[in-house]
Amino acid sequence: MTDVFTTLQWSDLIFLLEGAWKTVQISVVSILLGTLLGMVFGWLMSLNNKLITFAVMAVLDVFRSVPLLIQLILFDSFVAIAGFPLPAFWSGTIVLIIYTASLVAVVVHSGIDSVPSGLRAAARCLGMSYWQEMRHVTTPVGLRTAFPSWLGVALATIKDSALVSAIGYVELLRASQILNTRTQESVKIMLLVGLIYFIISYPLSRLGARYEQRQKS
Repeated sequence: MTDVFTTLQWSDLIFLLEGAWKTVQISVVSILLGTLLGMVFGWLMSLNNKLITFAVMAVLDVFRSVPLLIQLILFDSFVAIAGFPLPAFWSGTIVLIIYTASLVAVVVHSGIDSVPSGLRAAARCLGMSYWQEMRHVTTPVGLRTAFPSWLGVALATIKDSALVSAIGYVELLRASQILNTRTQESVKIMLLVGLIYFIISYPLSRLGARYEQRQKS
């Protein structure tokens, strides 16, 4: 007779969907705040100040070079040792924000650099201040160029959010591991998890495809 506690049940689907919702939560917060922080870093790198550029690049290179899993474990351990333990959600979110910002900064910097110098010079010749030129010329043109790369960073953040399971956050991947341990239905569970990740990421993928079509037309 089959043990009901070793087979998949409808309640397991609910458990996976709860994990998916947690994946969406941590991904959205990390992408939004990481993008804003990355825009600031990218702008600082575009100031042509060697000291500021060196300082920003030195910090960002650390977060881009060290594997995200190691960053998560080190940060979570550090705040616990320091006497300020954080819930897994916030530990993971803080690290993901900074990691995402380090990638977005390069994208934004490249977007700003892609704006023709003649266009920027023409704006200044028309009497625009530096901030007016940034707001009305450089930012719209630069971000339009950087948008496809930003979509790639956003999609990567959604997938990388699975690593937060290493510090105890029960998101989609961790939920699937818990179910697999109990039911041993790894193929079915992984197929379902893959489908859920696809559903989460598909809108961004379609947004990128539509953007490319508009650019070509």
